[in-house]
Amino acid sequence: MNPVQQAVVWLNDPLNWTNPGGILDRLGEHLSMSALAVLLGCLVAWPVGLWLGHTGRGGGLVLLVSNVTLAVPTLALLTILPLTFLGFGRPAVVVALAVFAVPPLLANAYTGVRQADPEARDAARGMGLSGAQVLRRVELPLAVPYLAAGFRTAAVQVVATAALASFVNGGGLGQIIRAGFGLDIAAGGGQIVAGGVLVAGLALLVEGVLALVERVVTPRPLRRARRAANRRAADATAGG
Repeated sequence: MNPVQQAVVWLNDPLNWTNPGGILDRLGEHLSMSALAVLLGCLVAWPVGLWLGHTGRGGGLVLLVSNVTLAVPTLALLTILPLTFLGFGRPAVVVALAVFAVPPLLANAYTGVRQADPEARDAARGMGLSGAQVLRRVELPLAVPYLAAGFRTAAVQVVATAALASFVNGGGLGQIIRAGFGLDIAAGGGQIVAGGVLVAGLALLVEGVLALVERVVTPRPLRRARRAANRRAADATAGG
């Protein structure tokens, strides 16, 4: 059998799903690591992005942090962080993935507040609301669609990248791929393909679910405005 046929056979074996260290165990590890990493990224990026967007300062800082963070390879972080007090295992993986999640979370939080309707902001200030109240009651609700978009991007990236956790004893679905590479290619090729399919399928599932959530939290007028902006961008690209 070729590797694809081997992968189908491997995925259809119930023992590969239910045995200790099987797909269900690795899936749970993968999801828990990814969820913790995105949550940590939100706790760091959202307050900073919202506050900088509210003050109108720090646009260059947001761009710099995003570019620097994206320039650092996740595999390099996964190699370096285990040598610190975090040690090998899940804590180092969560921190590395959280760093990878920060750029889209930070950029979308900042953009969401800056895109808030200036008239709504001025009206709130005219009613005597303080800066913090304007942020909490006006700008934050209007920024929710942007926060959802950043969350979606970060979550998909983290879920896809979490497969590298197996290199530092972090577990997850990547462990299936790594175990396949530990076998002879003739015997492990199907397992490698199966692990890749599982990671890709999970990333696509997360993308689909969060795309639906993003649509639900985005008001209809804003959806139409975004579609129009996307069409204009596409037309400009085609014309260029």
